[in-house]
Order: sequence, then C-alpha cells, then structure tokens
Amino acid sequence: MHELAVTESVIAAISAQLPDSRVVVVHLEIGRLSGVMPDAVRFCFELAGEGTCVAGARLDITEPEGEGHCASCGTSFPAREPLALCPCGSADVTVSGGADLTIKAVEVADDV
Repeated sequence: MHELAVTESVIAAISAQLPDSRVVVVHLEIGRLSGVMPDAVRFCFELAGEGTCVAGARLDITEPEGEGHCASCGTSFPAREPLALCPCGSADVTVSGGADLTIKAVEVADDV
C-alpha cells in the first residue's frame, strides 16, 4: 500500500514547516487520476499522525477529475480514467489535470 508512504510524506512536509504548531485541519487535493486512494490515505493519516503535529487533526480531501480534450472533434470533457475515450468514440484524447496530490492548506490552532 503506497498510500502509507504518501501519507507519511505529507505529514513529514507539514511537520517540517510547522514543527511547533498544533495542526487542526489538513486540506489535501488528490486527483482522481493520481492512483492514490483517498480512503486509504484517510485510514493511514490517523495512524501515521500519532505523535506528530497533525495528531488529532481533521483531514479534508477533495478529488478533482482530469480533463480530456479530443483532437478529432475538439470536445473537452471530464476524464475519469487516464486512458479516456471521447464521447464521440475517438481515442485521440489528451488528458490533463487530475493526477496531482497537493497540500492545499493547513489550519493550526491559536492556542500554541
């Protein structure tokens, strides 16, 4: 399960930037085409966060889709898979977005 390593990396990045803070909310964006399972990250976050500045923090995840653009008909459409087919049936599609994993925001407690 590579989600554990991904989650540990997210926590390490936050801990490096906010070592003396108590994090209350972490906002992640996990693209639907990233290959990372948000439910597995949620599961790992609580376990991997123990003893760190994110211990007890809430994890909010958004899951943006990719966008496909068809070279045959010019249509743009939501891409839910990396090898997307255009609604017109063409496979001449360029997919962009939806593959990133980004820490969008971190909220810290005022009482530190």
